[in-house]
Amino acid sequence: MASTSTPLTLPVLPLDDEVVLPGMVVPLDLNDNDVRAAVEAAQAAARSSGSVGGSKPKVLLVPRIDGTYANTGVLGTVEQVGRLADGDPGALIRGRSRVRIGAGTTGPGAALWVEGLAVEETVPEPLPGSVTELVTEYKALATNWLKKRGAWQVVDRVQQIDDVSALADNSGYSPFLSTPQKVELLETADPVARLKLATEQLREHLAEQDVAESIAKDVQEGVDKQQREFLLRRQLDAVRKELRELNGESEGEESDDYRTRVEAADLPEKVREAALKEVEKLERSSDQSPEGSWIRTWLDTVLELPWNERTEDEYDIQGAQSVLDAEHSGLEDVKERITEYLAVRKRRSERGLGVVGGRRGGAVLALVGPPGVGKTSLGESVAHAMGRKFVRVALGGVRDEAEIRGHRRTYVGALPGRIVRAIKEAGSMNPVVLLDEIDKVGSDFRGDPAAALLEVLDPAQNHTFRDHYLEVELDLSDVVFLATANVLEAIPEALLDRMELVRLDGYTEDEKVVIARDHLLPRQLERAGLDKGEVTLDESALRKLAGEYTREAGVRNLERSVARLLRKVAAQHELGERELPFTVEDTDLRSLIGRPHHVPEAAQDPAERRTAVPGVATGLAVTGAGGDVLYVEASLADPETGAAGLTLTGQLGDVMKESAQIALSFLRSHGAELELPVADLKDRGVHIHFPAGAVPKDGPSAGVTMTTALASLLSGRQVRTDVAMTGEVSLTGRVLPIGGVKQKLLAAHRAGITTVVIPKRNEADLDDVPAEVLEKLDVHPVTDVRQVLELALAPAVVEVQVAA
Repeated sequence: MASTSTPLTLPVLPLDDEVVLPGMVVPLDLNDNDVRAAVEAAQAAARSSGSVGGSKPKVLLVPRIDGTYANTGVLGTVEQVGRLADGDPGALIRGRSRVRIGAGTTGPGAALWVEGLAVEETVPEPLPGSVTELVTEYKALATNWLKKRGAWQVVDRVQQIDDVSALADNSGYSPFLSTPQKVELLETADPVARLKLATEQLREHLAEQDVAESIAKDVQEGVDKQQREFLLRRQLDAVRKELRELNGESEGEESDDYRTRVEAADLPEKVREAALKEVEKLERSSDQSPEGSWIRTWLDTVLELPWNERTEDEYDIQGAQSVLDAEHSGLEDVKERITEYLAVRKRRSERGLGVVGGRRGGAVLALVGPPGVGKTSLGESVAHAMGRKFVRVALGGVRDEAEIRGHRRTYVGALPGRIVRAIKEAGSMNPVVLLDEIDKVGSDFRGDPAAALLEVLDPAQNHTFRDHYLEVELDLSDVVFLATANVLEAIPEALLDRMELVRLDGYTEDEKVVIARDHLLPRQLERAGLDKGEVTLDESALRKLAGEYTREAGVRNLERSVARLLRKVAAQHELGERELPFTVEDTDLRSLIGRPHHVPEAAQDPAERRTAVPGVATGLAVTGAGGDVLYVEASLADPETGAAGLTLTGQLGDVMKESAQIALSFLRSHGAELELPVADLKDRGVHIHFPAGAVPKDGPSAGVTMTTALASLLSGRQVRTDVAMTGEVSLTGRVLPIGGVKQKLLAAHRAGITTVVIPKRNEADLDDVPAEVLEKLDVHPVTDVRQVLELALAPAVVEVQVAA
């Protein structure tokens, strides 16, 4: 606690940017006019008061901050007047107690006199526990700080102070306190509050000191580490030098080693020049420079590339054809293209015809087809047939252009692009590079990888391909690029224009049986741990697996079915339920792997077929998984509902919706000619639905199918079960050409369809359809929708059933 008592009249001794607390003893220079005037006035006052030796001259020590006096000063006594250590006159003054400054007054001498009230400080006795803890904490902090400064002689004096007020004022000696902090201590009259403030200031200083010491220690450790590393490297260089001299080797550095490697390497001239320039930069750079590591990585990459390494093509055309035939059944288009490529290369080699305009005869083929037809595995077979190295580059999901062209080498972790890495992996400049899933390439803010492939896949440009990382020309003209894709429309037009398109439209049932017998079965026997003769699949079983258990363009699901069958037989043998060897017949399939999943429509009961009621027609479509059979259902609304108009369902695209409008318009305008009750179309709503509503559908090729379904509905005549159709229809009833004829006919064959209607102008596409499929299909090329109706609609019956 603190309170004020009797007034005092004292001369003011101003302290510029200095603060003296009670208990402190300070020497002051009497050359300062203000100090001399205050001391002389105090001495004169002491003499006039008649005190002899007992009372010392008194002054009021007041901090003066930027010309402004503080509100509180310290009563000081002049202990001694004499000479300071430097010989100047001085006075030794001791701070006694706090004084609250009042109004100015007059007094002897030239000093400023003021009236003040002495502040009496009281501390409760005994000390509360919280104050005792505060005293202990302050002493501990002060001791810690004094020990760090080596002031051991002061530690005991601080420990001996028991008075709370004196202990708090003792912090006035702390050199780390700023003038405003000392003024705050001076103006805090309550001793306990002052001690709390002093403790907090000391604690903050020690925390700052700890952080500074930690930073200094880390810096020193880093410097020591660098110095140690420098010293060790110098010692290592000295040891290497001694070893070279001992072995009679000439002195050289890392840059000299790179220079030797570059000069010894078989590099193209421009690449050699670029590499030597980088070696010169390496010689000029320091060991600590990050550029040195970039240059070394770049030189290593350049030196590892097979610049002049090439494999010799095997010009045994018959042998190459045999390899392709042995490893893949069907796929005649691709085999013919590779055979042509090898034949031309052989003739040019025999006649001494080299490169033309810097370009060689590299091929770029795009293999487009549904999943599971062997596009990816075909690449390895092509490399095998040509005697070349094979590298596969997976492009599915690639969205960064730098994946193709590489990163700029100034980036951290920069790498060359996938094309350069493929060449490096192959170890030759003329491998077969398979760009797998090129239609799955995406694009985002990092660029468009498909656009970066334009130069790679252009035979007229890729002999000077530049990777962003290498920044030297790389000749890709002798590389055979094979690109695979499932969906042709997903490949950018500019990229597709640079490749030769080869379609793989899927396998016939006979081809699937051959593939299963010659390729899939031996592979799955090995994976199931069975010997060749232990399990045999009869041809009837393979045919049923291909026709009824799977319905796909490729053979992936067929292979899974074969694997499942063999696993079941192996498990039964281990359980003692079946003896080996065992031959699987078609009658054994149901007991081993369950019922068939795809029963042909023609094999079902006539009353259960989809086309058993008027208004349902069978169409053909092409999906990402190959050809497929598509059903169209049509119905008329009750005239009493008044719901006129056309309703379309089945997740149809805009083109297919327009085809439905065209079909309806054609029947309305030509209904009388076709002997159809078109009056029903005016007052009753028409609903056309494509089952499998969750699958998006689009395209114009279902036009004739929708026209046939509507005509069947109006006439009451069913559509023949064995007939499927495809073609675009015009407003005048013309049947226009469409795409994917081969895939659609293969799908019709798989579904058990025997009669197919196609546009007349697609008749030339029948040349691509396998002969064994054409033999089993009755194909009718037509030019007019009337021919379609004549072929597809069954004769009228007395009872008419309308599709619900």
